[in-house]
Amino acid sequence: MPGEAETMLLKAEPRVLDLAGPARRNWRQFVRFIPNPRATPFTFGYLVLLLGTTLLLRFADTDLTDRLLRLSSTDAHNLWRRPLTSLLTSALWLADEGWLVYVLIFAIAVAPLERRFGIRRVATVFFSGHVLATLVTELPVMALISAHVLPSSAGHWLDIGVSYGFFTTAGALVFLLRGRTRLLAMAAMEAFVAVIYLSDDPTTLDSVVTLLGHAVAAHFGLLFWGPRLRRASAGRTRIPAGMHGPESVV
Repeated sequence: MPGEAETMLLKAEPRVLDLAGPARRNWRQFVRFIPNPRATPFTFGYLVLLLGTTLLLRFADTDLTDRLLRLSSTDAHNLWRRPLTSLLTSALWLADEGWLVYVLIFAIAVAPLERRFGIRRVATVFFSGHVLATLVTELPVMALISAHVLPSSAGHWLDIGVSYGFFTTAGALVFLLRGRTRLLAMAAMEAFVAVIYLSDDPTTLDSVVTLLGHAVAAHFGLLFWGPRLRRASAGRTRIPAGMHGPESVV
């Protein structure tokens, strides 16, 4: 009997190893999509920074945090008085405390682009969308206030967050997908923009401005950055015969 038990264990061991192999591979595939400082330093570092500012808003003195947010806001009034300061710092804050939600959002839209094109390109896409969408939406408000079409109070509202940068990277990523997947992703992105707008108060000026900003950012990524990144990807070294690369960046 001991000999038979030993034989059964020896036969069972390869099967256990066969079962453990796929489990380890699946776990590695899952971990690979989590932002980390080695593979996606921009995404990981940005999330750490947002965590820090979120904790600051949560635990610091209210007067201090209110002053910091007013200085960082890209509303028309503050953008006129402090254009560089507000543009550079408005994307350092989250409008709410849902930091874990942004971890998921960045893992889906920002990290894949960084893994494919590197830190320099993904940072350029992200911040160019943030700046462009801010200027395209707030400069008309500024002009309408100067022309006395809108009251001066229309230029005083808290405008902070990373959504413009996120939608720009998402738009670029959607363009890099292929076939039906691209159409489905595009529909999901447009629906997400609409849901954000409808979940707020759609009748207020700041909601309309934010809606336009999201739409500008998403289509800037889709129509401007998407084709350029695809050409950059096509110009890379060809994959040797017998090896197969992914059809898209995700």
